[in-house]
Order: sequence, then structure tokens, then C-alpha cells
Amino acid sequence: MDLLTDLFSHYGLVAVALAVLLEQLGAPLPSTPVLLLAGVASAERDGFAVQSFLVATLAALLANGLWFWAGRRLGRRVLATLCRISISPDSCVRQNEASFARRGVLTLVIAKFVPGLSILAPPLAGALGMPARRFLGWNLLGSALWAGVSVAAGRVFHAQIDALLNVLSRLGSLALAGAGIVVLVYLGWRLWRRALVRRELTRFERLGPAEALALRDGRGDIVFVDVRACSPEMPLASRIPGARHLDLGALGDTALAGWPPAGEFITYCACPNDASAVRAAQWLKAQGRQARVLRGGIEAWTQAGLALENS
Repeated sequence: MDLLTDLFSHYGLVAVALAVLLEQLGAPLPSTPVLLLAGVASAERDGFAVQSFLVATLAALLANGLWFWAGRRLGRRVLATLCRISISPDSCVRQNEASFARRGVLTLVIAKFVPGLSILAPPLAGALGMPARRFLGWNLLGSALWAGVSVAAGRVFHAQIDALLNVLSRLGSLALAGAGIVVLVYLGWRLWRRALVRRELTRFERLGPAEALALRDGRGDIVFVDVRACSPEMPLASRIPGARHLDLGALGDTALAGWPPAGEFITYCACPNDASAVRAAQWLKAQGRQARVLRGGIEAWTQAGLALENS
């Protein structure tokens, strides 16, 4: 405890600021342990808990504000970039969009407590057109709640955390090796799962925008299916003409009520590797329907200069 207290007496606030800033900017370095340690150190230093809370909140606001601005300026391109460096790149946008669709602005309050949601929520809010003032207010609430809970947990359980640190210190290199093995096994499993998902996605049949348009013009039973997440607070601005919307968060017996009983569906989304569109097409096939995927989604359709309509 003495070493920890001495360390945080000199560099504590700097460590908190850098850890939070780097994590919220996208570095794979969790900052919650640093906030817990700040809470532990605060047991010996009056006012340090409040200082750590304020520094962590401000650092998170700065990083999140930069990502919100990037999402507003660059749209889904910044989301695709973030997802490519994610361990689960093909589902991260869909999961975050679904969270916004279900919870709206409350997503910003819970984002930092949900792995994978923290880094994507600010740029997604910008890409979806959330007003800046509204984003700042709800993000401030979420950042303060996360920082406060983390520092408070360290303060409340400082004795237990200190005892654990002493045990790890006595174990020395054995504890470090064990932790390294656990991390490597976890990363290996996630990367293996990523490879399986990517292989499944690439095998699914796709149509280019021109092919899909020609097929629809040549037949009368082609239905485009938009599977992008939306909500009353964040509606979709435009869609492929005549497209129906399918909510991936509410798939069930009534999801296709009122839809054509026959014909072929072409699903599309706005996510890396058409992940959401493939999932929807797989579900439609499981319901006995014919389904293929629009390669490149709504962005490829737009880049091809094809018509859109207001949603």
C-alpha cells in the first residue's frame, strides 16, 4: 500500500488522465483498473478521490468529443475504421446501432460499462445526427457515472484490493506469467471466432447494386430489406425505393406480418462486411424465403448513383 500511495502521490492524476484518454481514443488499454487504484490510494489521501473523478470525467469528455466530431464529419467511414481494428469487427456497428435503437440517448449513459460500446457510441451518435448539445449532456452524465463508480469501488474495497496486490507481489513473475497466459488464450479464442465469422460472411451470396437493380426491374417479386437500426429519435434519412425495414432486435413469428408471401428478398445494411444484412438473409432463409445480400450495402448503392427515397 505504501508503494501505491507514494506512486499516486507523484503521478496519480497524470496516470488517471492518460489511461482514460488513451482508452477512450481507442487504445486497447483498460483504464478501469487505474481508476480502481486511484480509489485505493484515496483512502490515504484526502480529496484525491474527487480529483481523480474530475480528471477521469474530463479526459473521457475530451476523447468522446473528438470521436463525436469525427462521426459528424466522416459519418460511417470512421465507424468502419474503428471496427476493422476491433476483435469483433463484423458485428460492432450492428450491436451499437441496435443499442441506440432500443435505448436512444441512454446508450451514452451505459456505454462505458459495456465492452465494445464505449468506443463506438460517440462517433455513432455523430453519424446518426444527434445534436451536439444533447450528446454533451448525456455523455457527461455517462462519463461521470462511470468514473464515479470506478473510483468509489476502489475506495470502498481498498483493503481487499491492497491485499490482492500484496499477494500478486509475493508471487512475482509467476503471477505475471499466469496473467499473460490468460490474456493470450482469450485473444486467441476471440481471433479464432473472428476468423470463423468472417469466413461465414464471405461465403454468403451477394449481388452488386447494378445486378440487384436489374433483377428488380426484370421481376415483380423482388423486395429490398433495410436492416439498419433506427428509432423515433434517430430515424433513417433515406432508403432504397420500396424497401421494407426489418428490425434485427425483434425477429420472431410476427416480424414478417403483412409481407409478400413469396418472392425474393435482397437485404442491405451499412456495416463492415455486410454483417447485419447476412444475418437477416440467413434468418429469412430459415423462414423458408429466398434471400441474397446487396454487396456494399446502402453506401455501394449511393456510390453507384442509384436513386434513394425519403424514409
